[in-house]
Formats: sequence, C-alpha cells, structure tokens
Amino acid sequence: MNPDRQAVAVTVVGLGSMGSALAAAFLDRGHPTTVWNRSPHKARALVERGARQAATPAEAIEASELTVVCVLDYDVMHTLLDPVADALAGKTLINLTSGSPEQANEAAHWAGTHGARYLDGAVMTTPPGVGAGMMFLYSGARDVFDSRRTALEALGDPVFLGEDPGLASLYDAALLGLMWATMTGWLHGTALVGAEKTRATDFTPVAIRWLTTVAGFLTTYAPQVDAGRYPGDDATIDVQIATVDHLIHAAAHRGVDTALPELLRDTMRRAHRAGHGSDSYAAVIEVLKRQEGGK
Repeated sequence: MNPDRQAVAVTVVGLGSMGSALAAAFLDRGHPTTVWNRSPHKARALVERGARQAATPAEAIEASELTVVCVLDYDVMHTLLDPVADALAGKTLINLTSGSPEQANEAAHWAGTHGARYLDGAVMTTPPGVGAGMMFLYSGARDVFDSRRTALEALGDPVFLGEDPGLASLYDAALLGLMWATMTGWLHGTALVGAEKTRATDFTPVAIRWLTTVAGFLTTYAPQVDAGRYPGDDATIDVQIATVDHLIHAAAHRGVDTALPELLRDTMRRAHRAGHGSDSYAAVIEVLKRQEGGK
C-alpha cells in the first residue's frame, strides 16, 4: 500500500492481539509508529517491521502527535496513563479500549483536564480485519475526528456518531447484542434442521438470503419506532405469537432446546398484554425499553 503523504506520527499503547493489529495497520500506511507494552517482548515483531519501541508510557506519548490506546479495560488504561497524564497535554488521545458509555464520558473528562484532545472508539472487527476497511466507530469532539480522519482510515472505515463521547461504546454494546442474537438464532435454526440431517453448509445460504429480507423489515420499522406508532398492516404481534408456537413445537419434537423461542414468545406476549397485539412486530420495543416491573 502506498504511504500516506500526510502520515502523522502515531503511538500505540497496548500490544495484545488487537493493539498489535492496530500498530501493524499504521505501519502499512506509512505512519511513523511508536509502540509500548508492559511485556516488552510483544513489540518484537512490530519493531522488525519498522516500529520504534518506547521504554516507558511517557516516552511513547511524547514520541507522537497521536496516541491510540487499546488495553484490556479502562482500569488498565488509567493504571498505565494516570502516572504520565501530564505528557498528554497538547496531544490527541484515541481510546479503543472496550468499556461502558459512562467510562467513556469519564475518560473524556479526565483527558480534558490534562489538556488532551480525546476521541472514544469501538473496533467493530476482530484483529485480522484491522486495515481491511471494516467499520470503526468514534464519538467525541467533531474537530478532533475530522483532523485525525486520514490517520484513522489506516485502521478501517471511520464512522463518526456524535459529540457525546459515550456513543461509540453504546453503539458497540447495541451492535454486539444484535450480533449475538442473530448468530444464536442462526445456530438454533441450524440445530433444528440438523436434527433432520441437514448440514449447516446447506442451510446457511438459505438463512443468509432470509436475513437479507429481514433487513428490509428493519428499514420499514425504524420510522415506526421513532414515531411510536406501529401500524399492523404487514403482520401483527398476535400473528407472530401463533407462529412462534410452531417453532417451539418443532424444536421440542426433535429434542432441540426451546429456551430461545420461548423467550421470544414470552416477549411477544408481554407486548400483547401491553395492548400491542394488533400492532406490527416493531411494537415489541415498547416492552424492551423498560425492565419488567419497572416504571
């Protein structure tokens, strides 16, 4: 890949699997890259590729205009950076450590008190996907994002969500929930058809085609959710309740676990009891927006 003519110096703090992938992506785009990790041997392969290894976190921060930190959690981040926070003054800190929106907001305030410009981010891929155009989420000051966008493009497709620093973490949690729900639904369906000796590799192309159709429902339902009105002109929740019973029966008859479809049916029934039986499936959000028994 051709070096970026505007390649700024970058520091990466934290060289686990993800941090190492981030540093490698910066090197591939021609960014002068300094690295630091508590276990120095983890920097060896990156140094062989041209990275500079700093002896301390302070030295690492001072080496570059931009520092990217990606460690186990926010507690580790603060353990590493609190003692050298003064070195952040006038620098840009981009935090790709996983955590909660509340932790992101606290980190943004902490960075600001030390004179650093701050962005919080979420990596929406595994380490092999870094540098391959996958989605990276960012939130915080818009001017910081705009000024560092070229560097961030070395990692993937940078998506700016807004100026609330906690948005990237919030989207991360929401999208992971969507991923787990989707993958678990696919695995349950695979187990169901597998009980009749259908291979996963035969079922999956049909499942993917169906998921493409389902994605269209999300586009249809999103405006309903925003408006709080759910016209049941496609299929009502009451119809869905009747249909999910077929799934539960088919699974039970074949010895496949029924906990997931029963959970879905129970959620639909809650929506029915709340007066949404004749509404579209999108009305289920009305019972998801609050914990059962809450106000």
